[in-house]
Amino acid sequence: MDDTEPASSRQGAIDGALERRDEEELAKLVGNLSSISGETCKACLRRLKAAVTDDPDLVGSALPACEGLLTDDERSVRLTTAKLFVAVAETDPDSVVPTVSKLADRLADDEEFYYVRARSAEALGYVAIDHPDTVATPELLADLRIGLSFDEPEVKEKLAKALEHVALGDPERLAHHHSSALAEHCDDESELVRYHLCTALVIVGCEQPEHLSDVVDTLRERLTDENPYVRGRAAEGIALLAQSSTAIGPMPDLDQVDSVDDPPSFLVDRVRFARRALDDERPAATPGVLGTLDSVRDGTDDLVAEITSLDADGECSHCR
Repeated sequence: MDDTEPASSRQGAIDGALERRDEEELAKLVGNLSSISGETCKACLRRLKAAVTDDPDLVGSALPACEGLLTDDERSVRLTTAKLFVAVAETDPDSVVPTVSKLADRLADDEEFYYVRARSAEALGYVAIDHPDTVATPELLADLRIGLSFDEPEVKEKLAKALEHVALGDPERLAHHHSSALAEHCDDESELVRYHLCTALVIVGCEQPEHLSDVVDTLRERLTDENPYVRGRAAEGIALLAQSSTAIGPMPDLDQVDSVDDPPSFLVDRVRFARRALDDERPAATPGVLGTLDSVRDGTDDLVAEITSLDADGECSHCR
């Protein structure tokens, strides 16, 4: 790598291209990042990531030029690049579509640094919300699902999040046998894994509640989960199944689910929803009420922030 050019010079050139909104120059500068030192390269990538908030389209236009950095010799460069893809995918998923295959390759590479795999999965998940046909291939779904069995905890959380986003993009993708496979991991040690997977099951139930009949035992078990948000999702799933024509067997006891000091409204509302459904008081399926795709989409990021804030001090710096 070329260390002769000062880092400030390369960063300044990128800042100038960003300010002028010069897509061609920005792509050229980004395409040459592999020729400079790792630290300078990462600093430039961070500049680009910071610019996503103000101009995601512009930064997104430069992503194809830096996809080669996903296979850079330095794993810290690969990780910084993957984080950039996540930032763009969250705000402008269309820009990431041309690089989906490269991200999928990183996810599928068993030798890849696991934080890079985690961020690649996260980026793919954001794209899947708007482009399920592009992302949710049988091969990629298999990589996401199989990884839940053996990956590092930090990776499993991103895999579960990506599966939730796949469901949001097209609930049918996780119906049938995928739902049962996800249910097997709803007792994972990570509360985020449990939350994301239970949410994915609820999403399936929003469209096809009968598919939850195969995972009703899992939903019952999660009604006693130590995390109130997981319990809330489980109650929501029970309600959806109760509203369908599918029998759910013995009625679950909901009396203890929200009987804790100062339960969050998220839990209280969903237990109330389940009680109404079990009593055959079926609320109309209108936008904004519980048990709809719109209700699941609204506020999901805020809920995850609430869950993670409980133990943020223990978060690994690589995952931030």
